[in-house]
Amino acid sequence: MADRRELIDDCVHCGFCLPTCPTYVLWGEEMDSPRGRIQLMLQQSEGEPLTPAMAGHFDACLGCMACVTACPSGVRYDELITETRAMVEQVRPPAGRALRAAVFALFPYRRRLALAKAPLRGYRMIGTPFRDRLPATLRTLLDLAPPGVRTARLPAVVPALGRRRARVGMLTGCVQQAFFPGVNAATARVLAAEGCEVVIPPEQGCCGALSRHSGRAQEADRFAAGLERAFAGVDALVVNAAGCGSALKESGPLAARTRDLSEFLVELGPVAPRLPVPVTAAYHDACHLGHAQGVRAQPRALLRAIPGLELREIADAEICCGSAGIWNVLNPGPAAELGDRKASDVLATGASLLVTANPGCLMQIAAAVQRAGTTIRLAHTAEVLDASIRGVRP
Repeated sequence: MADRRELIDDCVHCGFCLPTCPTYVLWGEEMDSPRGRIQLMLQQSEGEPLTPAMAGHFDACLGCMACVTACPSGVRYDELITETRAMVEQVRPPAGRALRAAVFALFPYRRRLALAKAPLRGYRMIGTPFRDRLPATLRTLLDLAPPGVRTARLPAVVPALGRRRARVGMLTGCVQQAFFPGVNAATARVLAAEGCEVVIPPEQGCCGALSRHSGRAQEADRFAAGLERAFAGVDALVVNAAGCGSALKESGPLAARTRDLSEFLVELGPVAPRLPVPVTAAYHDACHLGHAQGVRAQPRALLRAIPGLELREIADAEICCGSAGIWNVLNPGPAAELGDRKASDVLATGASLLVTANPGCLMQIAAAVQRAGTTIRLAHTAEVLDASIRGVRP
């Protein structure tokens, strides 16, 4: 990483980041914009202590990286905010530390998430009067968690269909496997249909994305080291969750071999025939896919190659939906505002299907659409490709 002060000085305070920053869009406060936070970083680098007020502005950042895309000066805000979050963790008050400890004791562990699904279903059955008495964090989890999800087991190796073109590892993820196991099953089928032998180690753990993006670098490194051992000997590690792919590409031994599913499929080139999927679809750019990884054209190219599928763009696509890892759990009020904005823009397309590539986005937008009192079908990119290859409804 470059010298911190050099990274801070790269910012010329031009303001191009302002209209892309979700918290600035919500509140219009300078200190809740990227350049405002960089100014606070400058003050800190010059000796001003990290106060609770300063920490609050840093915590309010979603880490969506829309500002990195918008910045004409190439400011590495992603590196700055990651390092700053690590500093915030060191001075966090006990209450905030306890809440985050509880979150990080649950989300990076698939078995614990699987066990948590049963009480979540129970709370759903309580009804609104009791639900409103629950803490905001728990109410948010209730709203986000998809109901009635059955975990699907995948074999350790899925053989390639036809000639083997590559041997790839597949990350099943934590939230993805717990709440969207069908996405993983579809991903494995698509890769196999395209001539890939798919290695899915049952012992694989968390990639460390939530930890890395929250300033818990040592924890993230420990998770990443476990994945390196699990995926030794594969040509590429294919990831179908934007946040996971972003974290793995940022650092560690798997960085050079990590590919988003859509990125990998475009590089490999299609061999499996596509059957028509007559649907009007809107594609939502997950922030850690579009902004952090720069993967925008590939999923659109894959979707447009499906006969009968009409692809529509969403207004203000650069603005985050409010999921942002665990940000919506820790900041339920503003996250709901951002989710409602995104749902409105999605519904305005008139599409009957929303497609995206991140489990957090799927849950966040689904909850917002439900609050709006309407419905729209939602699917991961892998599920739409799988439907086209198999000739079924997505």
